[in-house]
Amino acid sequence: MEAEGLRERSGGRERAEVASFARTPVLVIAGAMGAVLAATADRYGYFGDELYFLAAGRHLDWGYADQPPLLPLLARLMDAFGADSPFVLRIPAMLAMVAGVALTALIARELGGGRKAQTIAAATIAVSIQMLGSGHYLATSTIDPFLWTLLIWLLARWVRTRTDRLLVWAGVVTGLALNTKFLVGGFWVVVLVAAVAFGPRDLVRRPALWLGALIAAAMIAPTLVWQAANGWPQLTMGAAISQEVSAGWGGRATFVPTLVLSAGVPVGAILVCYGLWRLLRSERLRPYRFLGWTALGVLALFVLANGRYYYAAGMFAPLFAAAAVEIEAGQASKYWRWLATWPVYLLAAVIAIPQALPVLPRAQLASAPMWARPIFATEEVGWREITESVARVYRTVPDPSRTGVVAAKYWQASAIDHYGPELGLPSPSSPNRGYVTLPRPPESARDILFVGNDPSMLVPYFTQVREVGALDNGAGIQNVSQGMKIWLAAGRNGTWDTVWPKLTDWGF
Repeated sequence: MEAEGLRERSGGRERAEVASFARTPVLVIAGAMGAVLAATADRYGYFGDELYFLAAGRHLDWGYADQPPLLPLLARLMDAFGADSPFVLRIPAMLAMVAGVALTALIARELGGGRKAQTIAAATIAVSIQMLGSGHYLATSTIDPFLWTLLIWLLARWVRTRTDRLLVWAGVVTGLALNTKFLVGGFWVVVLVAAVAFGPRDLVRRPALWLGALIAAAMIAPTLVWQAANGWPQLTMGAAISQEVSAGWGGRATFVPTLVLSAGVPVGAILVCYGLWRLLRSERLRPYRFLGWTALGVLALFVLANGRYYYAAGMFAPLFAAAAVEIEAGQASKYWRWLATWPVYLLAAVIAIPQALPVLPRAQLASAPMWARPIFATEEVGWREITESVARVYRTVPDPSRTGVVAAKYWQASAIDHYGPELGLPSPSSPNRGYVTLPRPPESARDILFVGNDPSMLVPYFTQVREVGALDNGAGIQNVSQGMKIWLAAGRNGTWDTVWPKLTDWGF
């Protein structure tokens, strides 16, 4: 332990020695990450999911078919601060990732790490491809890993100090995480099993833990009531995501390799594995061994569920922290100590930033090869232009006052919801995913302008369906919207109460 280590006291009981917080290097790293995120936050435009959160936020509810209510609420609050500003919308994402850097260093501190270990842990998560990319979007994949990191810091600190109020705060954080995504419930099941099996067994005997659980249950209760009242659509959504992962993400076979690579190349991918190994083997880290087994358990849980790889990204912080502590203690082989040097982290940043963030000028995006484009960058352009495509066609329909707008997929519906009002379009609807419980077309809409490549689901319910146009994103970029067809479905032959449930589509 470094010389600046100190002893803390609480209620007259001496706590284990802990190093001082490496404030300067950690805050410099966090600030650098924040600066990079801020510089690229407004470079292109909204991502499709962000437009959906804005649309859902305009129809606030206790829950949605695909998620709890926290992200739509947050999107609505940020939109009120800065109308139509991707930068403002993404401020919570940027702050979450910057705070995650500091929390990762604090976890290393709780595990016994000094200045060097804290700096290594902070730098490793700052150059993680997954975390950099998450900081660019307001998404559940941003807020959820941050809340897991905060939760793990509270647990690690409790292991060292046995200060029970930390467990109460863990309940509050869990409640927030449950209102972001339900995944943290699986985390807690695995944590409690690991604690009973490997210690600290007194965790489950603490009244404060169960008080925290009651707080979390109270915080998620309204959403559970909403889910029950609406037939538990989240279960259907989970099955749809599993099918999507099998069809387009490589299925279970790619889960672990993709997760490891997303931790960062070269340093993060190596340290996430090394940190797991040391958490399971190191005597120095024995009090925190349950976190290593928790990482394995969470991994197994999400692989079995055939979930998306980033569901387990909330476990990066303790693994990076454990690796950093062992490197500082000289446990790493001399062949691996080169990882903890600034040239390696500079190389990792040079690799990660262009992959995760839109550093390429927008004007060059169309001509750049796919490998040179940032991940998902093509889905940040053209949303206003595709809405203009719909508006041009809408102005040609025979009876606009009796014509609604329906998009086959929720991204296009969300874009039309955002940009459509100023272009004279009515509020859109979509039977796709979470949008299905947002307002459906009004009963007065006997005809609909349908945006989607396959109108076959409409044929039984309309007397005529014909193609009338196509979407153009105006950027010459092939993305999911470019070239999507527009159809006019006329003469609805049933009420929307009977037709709409039959159109529901959970696929992407």
